[in-house]
Amino acid sequence: MLVDAAGLWFRSYYALPESLTAPDGTPVNAVRGFCDMLARLLTERSPDRVIVCLDNDWRPEFRVRALPSYKTHRLAEQSPEAEDVPDTLSPQIPVILDLLGALGVDTAEAAGYEADDVMATLSSTERNDPVDVITGDRDLFQLVRREPTPVRVVYIGGGLNRIQDYGPRELAERYGLPEQNPATAYADMAVLRGDPSDGLPGVPGVGEKTAAKLVSRFGSVDSLLEAARHGDEGLTTRTRRLLLEAEEYLAAAPTVVRTVTDAPVVHTLSSDGRGEIPVDTSAVAELRRSWGLGSPVDRLVAALG
Repeated sequence: MLVDAAGLWFRSYYALPESLTAPDGTPVNAVRGFCDMLARLLTERSPDRVIVCLDNDWRPEFRVRALPSYKTHRLAEQSPEAEDVPDTLSPQIPVILDLLGALGVDTAEAAGYEADDVMATLSSTERNDPVDVITGDRDLFQLVRREPTPVRVVYIGGGLNRIQDYGPRELAERYGLPEQNPATAYADMAVLRGDPSDGLPGVPGVGEKTAAKLVSRFGSVDSLLEAARHGDEGLTTRTRRLLLEAEEYLAAAPTVVRTVTDAPVVHTLSSDGRGEIPVDTSAVAELRRSWGLGSPVDRLVAALG
């Protein structure tokens, strides 16, 4: 199981009230929610291994060079290099990481890359076990595959009570994509559709359904552009015009949307994410006591076995 760390702690922070505090009055709503969400996922899915994946750089330079608008709206006013993280969430993140380390839960990151790239690299290089990718980011649907080892994306964007579990068949059916390679088609569809939350404008006038139909018919963004340049009769005059007007964007956006599968991943607690990591029971107990975490930590300990 590969877990998108930020996806869990942001959802936990906004799902639970800040009135959940440590003995010193510090909010611990994100910590408590993170523990409970991870415990539930572990209990329900019973993975042999779990790796929590981190953003080393949430706005990598290579993506910004390709498309300067990438995530610009998320920049904190005080620093162009910082993500706009709520003031009461930031102090909770080190607590979560300390707790994971004490529990022997490995984390992984890659210098200059996002957690998406870490999960893409780890899932694409796995040759022994099926992989579950836990995320609330639809961009990671591009990781779904059948072989050489199956990768499924467990989408938690609607909360744990509305989990959507996507393999190739489910992804193809949900978006009307070719079943033989829906993940690659999804990435191309995402380029065409765009994503305002990431600063991706998309092709004006081309929504999700139209994008899916175009990718299914022409196979890729490159093939679609080539068809537009040559006046393919499968494209309406309006669609050809829209595509050609967006040609500069379409040349840059794939670098932003497509995940990197060869990121230099480094594990925090193990050399490769496979070794048995000892639990520091005294550190767990102290974190539980000092931050007033109580039953959420107990549930996570039980779920980890």
